[in-house]
Amino acid sequence: MAKKITHPTLSQVAQKAGVGTTTVSRVINGGDRVSPRTLAHVRRVIETLGYVPNQAARTLKGQRTKTIGLVIPSIADPFFSSCAEAAQAVARVNDSLLIVTVTGNDPRNEIDNLNVLIRHRVDGLIIVPADSHNHALRDLLNRVAMPVVAIDRPVVNSSITSVVADNLKGAMLATQHLIDHGYKRIVCLTGESTLYTIRERMTGYRKAIEAAHLTPIFDTSVKDYRSAEYAIKNLLEGPHTPDAIFTLKNSTTIYAFEALQKFNIAVPESIALLGFDDFELASTVRPSISVIEQPVEEIGRRAAEILFEQLFDEHKTAPTASSQPARQIKLKTRLIQRHSCGCTPPIA
Repeated sequence: MAKKITHPTLSQVAQKAGVGTTTVSRVINGGDRVSPRTLAHVRRVIETLGYVPNQAARTLKGQRTKTIGLVIPSIADPFFSSCAEAAQAVARVNDSLLIVTVTGNDPRNEIDNLNVLIRHRVDGLIIVPADSHNHALRDLLNRVAMPVVAIDRPVVNSSITSVVADNLKGAMLATQHLIDHGYKRIVCLTGESTLYTIRERMTGYRKAIEAAHLTPIFDTSVKDYRSAEYAIKNLLEGPHTPDAIFTLKNSTTIYAFEALQKFNIAVPESIALLGFDDFELASTVRPSISVIEQPVEEIGRRAAEILFEQLFDEHKTAPTASSQPARQIKLKTRLIQRHSCGCTPPIA
């Protein structure tokens, strides 16, 4: 017969410590109105007995669950996994656990995941909206009685604070850098053109191109390596081969680089390449790939810090999605010059 596992109770802690259950409860909840000596004594007893508060019971009493929900498109994408690690570090400092769910950028999965987290009564939510304009998402977040912070993409027409990179200026910086190299036929290669981040980067590219009196060239067909290869093959076989390619996502940059290598196109001698988002191998491949770097860890950290600020602010009620204008925090990007754009970076 399996041995029955029993857990020490709050009453047993009180009996062992020689105090009342109310005192033990106060110690568990931060030690308010408990003397330092009693606080230290009860904590030693808790540790000795291995007492763990019943979180389900605490939840029923309306207390914090010490859990935060993070809803992201993918855990495999280094951008989102880095955001998750940064947010988890902040949650740990605040004695909370981060629960990560993945949507695959599917609005239906997103709503399902949010409903699960809400039923589990997480204390707050950090979300990367699959669709910034999704009315169902906005209405759902408007109903929840908890703080919510968006990262990477805002929730449009809501008061939800968002922490994003300055995608538009980053794309303008990248495009202008290619123009300064003398490239005139610069193709903007991307996919997922309905996403907020991609639209902002496309706008930045267009602004820089048109300011230089050049013609914008878009190809938004890239979904995977096969589609990227097909797109580049068409560009190479067309009447006007591009001078440079600006890719708007790290995976698209990788696909484009691999396709150019397959077709034996010298980079940057024949076609330059510059991507939005740094990635682990960008500095080690040959030629090394120039990129716009986002402050990924800062995005995740700032979002989590804002969430806990809202959570612990006892003097304010968490804003609903329609009560006031949204606050958007835009963080600067930076250009990392490597070889693929035509630069010769200094030896470190």
